[in-house]
Amino acid sequence: MAYEELLKSISLDADSSLGIYTGVPGQPGSAVPNSGKQYTFVKVTGEHQVGLATAAGDVVVGVMQNKPQKAGAAATVAIEGVTNLVAGAAVSAGASIVSDATGRGVPKAATPSGGKQLIALTIAAGAGELFSAMFI
Repeated sequence: MAYEELLKSISLDADSSLGIYTGVPGQPGSAVPNSGKQYTFVKVTGEHQVGLATAAGDVVVGVMQNKPQKAGAAATVAIEGVTNLVAGAAVSAGASIVSDATGRGVPKAATPSGGKQLIALTIAAGAGELFSAMFI
């Protein structure tokens, strides 16, 4: 079971990779699934701006907590504590986690070049599942 605890967050601007209209679940024009880029890794892409992390070597600044509906909207980014994260593959508790090409968390195969690093606290059986990870 994924959970969040003692989160410290900052607010930055979403770039076009995060600011995506997801709409209201079940309503015409809404995205399916309705999750947007919530609970994925983000990196700095401009002044006071974040975008989706797209590689294990990206300097990750945190994990997206909300679903900005357009570019320039407020992006709440967790930078400390225990957060939910979407798995990009199976994850074991205790594994070091990095970003895959879609901002999802995967077990670390190589040392990241810098930025925030996370350790999995719960298990994800496969891609798309939520798991809990702690910033270290």
